[in-house]
Amino acid sequence: MDGILNIDKPAGKTSFKIVALIRRLSGEKHVGHAGTLDPDATGVLPVCLGQGTRIIEYLMDTTKDYRARIEFGTSTDTYDRSGRITRQGDISDINRSIVETALAAFRGKIEQTPPMYSALKHKGQPLYKLARTGISIPRKKRRVIIHRLKLVYWRKPVATVDIECSKGTYVRSLARDLGEYLDCGAHLKSLVRTRCGLFSISDAVSVPQLKQAFRDDNWEQYLHPIDIVLRDFPAIVINPDSEDDIKNGKLLFPGHYKTDGVITGDSSNYSRAYSGDGRFLGILRRTKDEGVWQPKKVFI
Repeated sequence: MDGILNIDKPAGKTSFKIVALIRRLSGEKHVGHAGTLDPDATGVLPVCLGQGTRIIEYLMDTTKDYRARIEFGTSTDTYDRSGRITRQGDISDINRSIVETALAAFRGKIEQTPPMYSALKHKGQPLYKLARTGISIPRKKRRVIIHRLKLVYWRKPVATVDIECSKGTYVRSLARDLGEYLDCGAHLKSLVRTRCGLFSISDAVSVPQLKQAFRDDNWEQYLHPIDIVLRDFPAIVINPDSEDDIKNGKLLFPGHYKTDGVITGDSSNYSRAYSGDGRFLGILRRTKDEGVWQPKKVFI
C-alpha cells in the first residue's frame, strides 16, 4: 500500500475527509495529504499511503499552480465566498488595465498575512476555531513567491487569473490584498489547484472513479511510486553487499555504489538510492566529504 494517489478533490469536501475516505477504502492505516485545500476549493490533492507519507515534506516543498476567480468590490471575513461580507467598495473605475497593473505589483517575492480562517495553530488551537468565536490573533507575515500571476479573463467584477506560487501561499490572502491595493475590496470566488509539483489535474482521478476502482479491485492502477516525487535528486545504485549499510544508517563511500558520473560535483544535497534490480532503497544526504553519503530515510 505504499505510494501516492493524485486525487481531484471535489467542492464541499475537506482534505481531511478525502484522507479518511481513502484510509477506509484501502484499509491502510498510514494515509496523509500533501497540502490542504479549502472545502470550497477543487483540484489536485496528492494523498500518500503507507511509506509514501514519509515523503510528504518533499511534495509540500514544490511549487503549485492555481486558477482563481477573484471578485472585486466585496470583502469577506474569510477572504472567500463562504464568509460574512465585511465591506462593499466602489468598482466603477476598475477595468482590465487597472487589474493588470495591480497584478504586476504582486509578482515575485511578497509578504502575506495568513487569514484567521486557516488551519494554522495558536497555542495548539486552529485559528479558524478561534475566528468562529470572534477572537482575532495577530499573525506574523510570511514571505512567499508568486512565480506567475496572469490575467486570463476579465468580466467585471470578476478576474480569472492563473497563479504559480511557492509553498505556504494563501490564494485567499492574495485576493484580499488585491482588493486592498485597489481600495475596493475583493474576495476569492472560486479556486482550482491545477498542479502540485509533478502532479497535474489532467491525470488526477476523481472520487467516483476511485470508488469504482476499489469496487473493481484495480485501484492500484492509480497509485504512483514513492520515488517519482524525488526525480530531481540524482540516483545512485548501491552494491548488493552494501544494502545493509543503508539499513543500519552507515556512511556510504564511493566503493559502496555506482554512478554514471552525475553525482560528482552535483549541486543536490540529496540523492536517491536503488538496488541493482531497481528497488528504491532510500534518500541519502550528502556529507561534507566528497562522494560520501549518509542515509536520511530508508524505505527497505
